[in-house]
Amino acid sequence: MNYIDSVDYIHSLLAFGIKPGLERISMLLDLLNNPQDKLKFIHIAGTNGKGSTSTYISNMLIADGYKTGLFTSPYVIDFCERIQINGENIDKNIFAEAVSEVREKIEELNKKDIVITEFEAITVSAFLCFLKAKCEYVVLEVGLGGRFDATNVIKNPEAAVITSISLDHINILGDTVEKIAFEKCGIIKENAKVITSCNQQDDALKVIEKTCEEKSCELTLTNPKLAKIVRDNIFGTEFVYDKNTYKTKLTGNHQIENAVNAIECANVLGLSPKAMVKGIENTKMIARMEIIGENPLIIRDGGHNEGCANALYDFLTKYNVKNINMLIGLMADKDVEGYVKKLAPLCKSVLTVTPGNSRALDGEALREIAEKYCENTKFIHNPKEGYKYILSNTEEDETILVCGSFYMMSDIFGE
Repeated sequence: MNYIDSVDYIHSLLAFGIKPGLERISMLLDLLNNPQDKLKFIHIAGTNGKGSTSTYISNMLIADGYKTGLFTSPYVIDFCERIQINGENIDKNIFAEAVSEVREKIEELNKKDIVITEFEAITVSAFLCFLKAKCEYVVLEVGLGGRFDATNVIKNPEAAVITSISLDHINILGDTVEKIAFEKCGIIKENAKVITSCNQQDDALKVIEKTCEEKSCELTLTNPKLAKIVRDNIFGTEFVYDKNTYKTKLTGNHQIENAVNAIECANVLGLSPKAMVKGIENTKMIARMEIIGENPLIIRDGGHNEGCANALYDFLTKYNVKNINMLIGLMADKDVEGYVKKLAPLCKSVLTVTPGNSRALDGEALREIAEKYCENTKFIHNPKEGYKYILSNTEEDETILVCGSFYMMSDIFGE
């Protein structure tokens, strides 16, 4: 298979949906001689902040001279964003070779009526890519939950980080923060080194502490309040933490928490202070409160749950962002009402679209929700057409906010 064929094949497995569990992926990995057992991992779970925390840690490892793999999801522009080596997207030919190898084994399992899901296939392909590249560390972001997520097939990671936990995927993970925290804590192995923030909701923190106690883990409880802000504006933050000065291009108060978690993880790994500073400074993220234009100001932020809505709300109000024309598309299985209720009242107008995904909420239904909270609403089905419309109907002194599903981001900004 070439690269296009390999991506098409991976996407074809979407038809089998989300099926939490480790039995199927374990069978597939056995057929491939368990590449994951030959790699060293830092495992990242949580509701919000996984992507930026993972990228911070990856960049710090790279800055300290380690060949580093990074596995994240979803992608925004290029499918290969999900698998990176030393900060670069995986080579398309190498990815295609890995998928071809994985597909051969999947077809063997299919003959036994064992069906592999899309995420399982991507995860296994990533393991093969990282092993062939001889990565010294792999920073591994959980896809969904933790306990039964495909990434949890790994054995003992070098460290496990639990980022901010809030309600998300309640139909799969549970309808309380406590239940969701239990699922996230599934990545914590016996005698593990675990890092999380004292800013966690009490119900979540209790579950994390209990799990660590039961499994004889070394828990590092970080305190973002110890970070002293030196400079803070819409384009980034400079702060002092543990006598070192850090500069991050990522904005918002929540990014200080993510950075501090990453720094303490780096301390656990024994990285140099110089590498930590450089890694934080080198980190940039697509569609995480990202400024992509000025005059008009254009902000894109991928997120869909309560925590994401609160973080974006805090960002917009903190920096006094005005005259906002919002373009939004969401998945139907998210807390749509809660997300829109939080953000739409800040906006001058709301334009809804329908992301190109089977789980997407129809944009017209989304518009009906939005009109409860903003007087000026409009619906355009196609996300790319919606973006063209909002670009041509926004003045230089106004703001365009593209927010919601990462699938919509890919529809608008992807190849």
